[in-house]
Order: sequence, then structure tokens, then C-alpha cells
Amino acid sequence: MSTVITEECINCGACETECANGAIYEGGSTWELNGETHEAINADIYFIVPDKCTECVGFYDSEQCAEVCPADCCIPDPNNPETEDVLFARFRQLNPEQIVGEDFPSRFRRAEA
Repeated sequence: MSTVITEECINCGACETECANGAIYEGGSTWELNGETHEAINADIYFIVPDKCTECVGFYDSEQCAEVCPADCCIPDPNNPETEDVLFARFRQLNPEQIVGEDFPSRFRRAEA
């Protein structure tokens, strides 16, 4: 699942700086992917671009936005379930310069341990 920020967001911005993929934006902000600019997903609160979110798969074994959110409003999006394979493929696409092995960090693997 891509992560989503719920309406409980207090607009503190703690999550934005923690996102390794640059997938989190302040409400009302335009966002960019593959050279194309897009309109804000939410005008009022911070939001996560699903096409840029890997749930930190490839970087960490937990979602960093959720770790720092004081309002606990960064949650897995129940309307957008995604597998580790899908998220890791997105990680590779967004971060081709990153070198990681098959033992890459993932919340899915932490849950198995």
C-alpha cells in the first residue's frame, strides 16, 4: 500500500524532510515526476504522491513519515494496496543510483522476523 496522510494532519511538516523519495508535499504544492509538473493532491494538508512512495522499501525497515508523525496520520492507504515487489520496483525506478542487494530493508521483512 502506498502511504496516505489523513485529515488529522496538523501541518507540522515533520514527515516531508524524512521522505527519502521526496514523495511528500505541503498542501497546495505542485509536484514533479519524470519532468512533468502536477497539481496538488490536497490543498489543505501535506500529501503523499502514490507514484513516488515506496513505503521506504529499499531504504528502511519502517515508514519514516509514520515514525516521526506526532499526529499518527501517516498510514497505509487501504484503497491502494501494493506488494513488496511493486514497491521495490518503484524504488529501483526512482533511485537507479542506489545499489542494494536482495537483502534490502523493508517493513515486510521486519514483520516476518
